[in-house]
Amino acid sequence: MKNWVSVIIFSFMKGLVRIMSDTIAAISTAIGEAGIGIVRMSGKESLDIANKLFKGKKIEKLTESYNRRLVYGHIIDPKNSEIIDEVLIAFMKEPYTYTRENMVEIYCHGGIIPVRRILDLVLEYGSRLAEPGEFTKRAFLNGRLDLAQSEAVIDLIRAKTDKSYKVSLDQLEGNLSKKIEEIRNILLEMIAHIEASIDFPEEDIEEITYEELEEKGRIVYEKIGKLLQTADRGKILRDGLNAVILGKPNVGKSSLLNAILRENRAIVTNIPGTTRDIIEEYVNIDGIPLKVIDTAGIRTTDDIVEKIGVDRAKEMVDKADLIIAVFDASNELTEEDYQIIDIVKNRKSIVLLNKTDLPNKYDENLLKELIPDKEIIVTSIISGIGIDRLENAIKKMFYSGNLLVESDILITNLRHKNQLIKAKKNIEEGINGITSNMPLDCIEVDIKNCWKNLGEISGDTVGEDILDKIFSEFCIGK
Repeated sequence: MKNWVSVIIFSFMKGLVRIMSDTIAAISTAIGEAGIGIVRMSGKESLDIANKLFKGKKIEKLTESYNRRLVYGHIIDPKNSEIIDEVLIAFMKEPYTYTRENMVEIYCHGGIIPVRRILDLVLEYGSRLAEPGEFTKRAFLNGRLDLAQSEAVIDLIRAKTDKSYKVSLDQLEGNLSKKIEEIRNILLEMIAHIEASIDFPEEDIEEITYEELEEKGRIVYEKIGKLLQTADRGKILRDGLNAVILGKPNVGKSSLLNAILRENRAIVTNIPGTTRDIIEEYVNIDGIPLKVIDTAGIRTTDDIVEKIGVDRAKEMVDKADLIIAVFDASNELTEEDYQIIDIVKNRKSIVLLNKTDLPNKYDENLLKELIPDKEIIVTSIISGIGIDRLENAIKKMFYSGNLLVESDILITNLRHKNQLIKAKKNIEEGINGITSNMPLDCIEVDIKNCWKNLGEISGDTVGEDILDKIFSEFCIGK
């Protein structure tokens, strides 16, 4: 059995060494028209490949003496001496680079053709196309970033508000990793004392008492719990809040979308059923990235296209973090209204009573009786009344009036949350074992599992399959 394990480990390490010895290349800017495009390389052959293709105005070749200097010249196809583009090029010598490997970045004119032709030449003369996230993966494998910091890179790129950007930047700086390491050090101290007591019972070593173990275990439990308390808030900052606007036709849903966005995004008419498909837009509400989803009006219809839109609206409700239910104050309750009331009863929702600028035929007290625990906001969207109150209600509902404290460490990543949940369960079982005076070796299993699960957040104890999954979500040039 040990021989087979050794063979598997050897094969994996051999493959990893081969992959890490390759020089990789990719386009690191978005494809399309732009002022500048960047093609980057990482690996031992970066400088040699660059010198096969680059001809400077004042120098013939790049050398290590040009470390971290921009050099002006041209990329030339060696096969026919054709000038591909006018460029600036930078060589960065290991280990003081993003990947801790030799790197070259070529700054050319933005556009599909220049960057693609330069990338093709770079690949032709000795590099291979980078896999998604492979530059950051090398930064992790070479010890420049831990796994939590690596994941923060993609969060930084995808940040939709200044506050989500700030949280991602804090994680990139290693603040979450430091907190995790602080907890793991307490666990490591517990493990060391337990193992010393088990392995050297007759030696003159001060044994840790069950009371001391319980005290340390409860400290760990509390620290993990505090991190988990931030997970819902962190998820919203990272992924945005899915807010579905729901209502029967012609109650003002599309007008509400336009009012929240401060632009005419959706078509608004007096004809019921104008909106037939899902319309999604992001808006920043005081740091909350709110994805507002306008839906087709809920009603029974024989129109096939509209029916598809209604079915999609009902599907979106199941995925919603928040439902904004809109009712028409100028009309009495209808069968469609009662359907919507049933939908929002047991969901996180805000109720808008719209069209209050028209003669009121709606019984607001009846609505309060039917959904007593929901906040009802009186609005006239066409007049701009009630929009500020709606936005304040969203902020209050999800952040209790306090979006972010500067010292907060937020759990924004679902993988991190799941590992913390596992670790919390481990330490809880460990504490139960301590209070039950179970043998130390049984208690040690739970504490080690807690230490291991926390280690998967920073990458200390993570497997290759998890790494592949994480970095596959990155763009190719990062």
